[in-house]
Formats: sequence, structure tokens, C-alpha cells
Amino acid sequence: MTESGSLLFTPFQLGPLHLRNRAVRAAAFEGMCPGHAPSEALLDYHRAVAAGGVGMTTVAYAAVDRSGLSFPHQLWLRKEVVPGLRRLTDAVHREGAACSIQLGHCGNMAKAAVTGRRPVAPSARINLYGPNWPRAMREPEIREMAGAFGRAVRLAREAGFDAVEVHAGHGYLISQFLSPYTNRRTDRYGGSLENRSRFLRLVMEEVRRAAEGDLAVLVKMNMRDGFPGGMEREESLEIARMLESWGADALVLSGGFVSKAPMYILRGAMPVGVLAHFMENPLMKGFVRLFGSNLIRPYPFEEAYFLADALRFRRAVDLPLVYVGGLVSREKIDQVLGQGFELVAMARALIQDPLFLRKLLHRELSRSGCDTCNYCIAVMYTHPVACAQNEALSAEVREMLYRR
Repeated sequence: MTESGSLLFTPFQLGPLHLRNRAVRAAAFEGMCPGHAPSEALLDYHRAVAAGGVGMTTVAYAAVDRSGLSFPHQLWLRKEVVPGLRRLTDAVHREGAACSIQLGHCGNMAKAAVTGRRPVAPSARINLYGPNWPRAMREPEIREMAGAFGRAVRLAREAGFDAVEVHAGHGYLISQFLSPYTNRRTDRYGGSLENRSRFLRLVMEEVRRAAEGDLAVLVKMNMRDGFPGGMEREESLEIARMLESWGADALVLSGGFVSKAPMYILRGAMPVGVLAHFMENPLMKGFVRLFGSNLIRPYPFEEAYFLADALRFRRAVDLPLVYVGGLVSREKIDQVLGQGFELVAMARALIQDPLFLRKLLHRELSRSGCDTCNYCIAVMYTHPVACAQNEALSAEVREMLYRR
């Protein structure tokens, strides 16, 4: 324990990486990469979070291939953006924090208007969230895509990152292979859990080889997909055991499917009026206003809403676990760390106030000012992520946001 009396502010060794404390800025999409390249706003945000006291901050969702993009302001990790990312990691390191980057591919949620090609997925099943109809990946493409994750890790090393987080959850490409809902293949990449996990195993082989033992390798995974027909906890426990045997340094335990149960990930309700307000496409704007409340089901928010499931994983594996999901108070953070989780990750609390950790340390507050209105979630699809409490909102937007 430190003078603060909390395990949160004690150091931790994550694989090859020494962290000054147990707090991680979770990989929540910033929307600060116009032209798929890091901006000054992205650098300034992560520098601010690092200065605010976290042990490690995570740059969210870097596509390992152009085909894995959904938005025009999403990061695509390629050679041309390495210098800009190096400036970001240098800035974070000067503030005393480590820096990680999340690597992923959108699969059936990629958009042809952004990528210039038809989306790819494990199976050719329509995705109403797009909306789009992807084509099924051929076996050579699956092996090539695993290689793209390895190449991304080598670029991350060149850019100065200390860790990589493989995104295997939330209904993105790896998660689509793992889930029986999206994977209807009849070859060696579909059917049994062993087959559905084969792509993830290939990715881990490439990532571990590229990391060379110098970069920490985390994997974000679903404990449950969050809807009937998706992957449930017992299969996810098997995936966790596999990842431990494949050499992951830590697991980030999450849940939910962006295309089926997005608010299972975040909890609370999506402010669909705000979501529609900032959309540029008039057809999508009208569709969301009419049907958004029916399509995006709300889930009640409570602190540490994933904890009951996460404790099952704590008992099943020995490798370090990162708890994420609804941490907004020092009391709950201390409770989670006291139950055997090595690290805790937060996003909304740090969007609301990048200095949240420093204020906890100095006892300037005990709870985040975030009211889980989810304005930050509604705007990230079209604009840089922002907090309603830090914004001069128009009366129209504020009325839509807090209408009950």
C-alpha cells in the first residue's frame, strides 16, 4: 500500500513492462484521427491523461489493414503514421506513463465508403448495423489477416509503444470468428470452439513473434456476447484459458456486441436524439430518430457491472486480469483490486476529467463527476469524443440529452 492507502497507487509489472500504478485508460474510441492519422488533439488528450496520473493510457482502435475501417476519423496503423504516433508516445512517456495501442479490424462493420471495398467477415451474413452485406473470407485471406496483426505490432514498436492490446471482443473481426452468431463456417475455422478460435490463435502467434518479449501483449475479450445465440461465459472461460497458454500477458475482460448489444458494453441508454443530431447522412439521421430507441436497447447502469462475471475468470486463470466496466468511485476501484484483479481500466471517468486519478490520489474527490449520460458515446461516431459536462451544448442538444 502507499500513503494513499490504496492498492491502486502501487506499481505493477505487466510482462516486460513496469507500470507506476494499477490504473489504465481504457481503449475507448477517441475519433481524433482525420484521414486515419493521429492528430494534435489525440496527442494532447493522451498527454493530459498521462499527466493526470494513470499508469498506462491506451490509444483506441487502430485498424491493422485499410479493410478494417468504419469511420473516416479512425486510426489506420501504417508506415506513414509512425512519426506522428512516436510524437504521441514520447509525450506520454515524458509525463511518466506507459502507452499502449489497441489493434483490431471491424470485419462486418467496416464501411465500403471508407475502405473502398466490400467488407469481409467469417461468414456472408447481413449486418443491419452497417448496414452492409460482407463476403466470407477465404482461408488464405484469414492467414494473411493474422499476419497483418503481426506487422502492426512491429509498427507499434517503431512508434514507441510499450504494449499492444489485441481487440478480440465487442463483435469486431476476431470476436466475429469466436461467436457462433456470426461464424457459420463449415471449414476448419467454424463449428467447434477449437475451430472458431483458430484465427485468434494465428493472430496470437504473429503478435507474440513480433512483440519479441519487449512489448506487453494484452487481449480484450468478451465474457459474454450479451444476446441469445452469441458466445456465453463457459465458452469464454475456455478462450481465456487458451489465451493464457498462448502467452498473453493480461486479459481485459469485457462483453457485448456493437452490432447486436452495444449498450451491454457500456450500460445506460444511448441518447439517440443526440446521435441523430450529429449525423450528416439525412437518411441515417431520419432512420435513427425513428427507430434508434428500438434498435439500441438500454441496460441499467451500476458500478462495476461486469464484476460478477469477471470473478469467474479470476478463479479460472492465473495470468493478470484487467477489470473494465463502470468504475467511477475510489470505493469500487479498491473493492475490485481487493478481489484479485491486478489492473483497472476506465474510460468515461477520464473523458469527463483527465485528472481523475490525480484527484483520487490527493483525495480531492472520491467519485467521478460522470453521470453516464453517454453523450461521449453518441458523438464519437461523427466527431472527436467529448463530455457533455465540458461542452457548451446548445439548448436543443441538452434537451435531447437529458429528456427522460
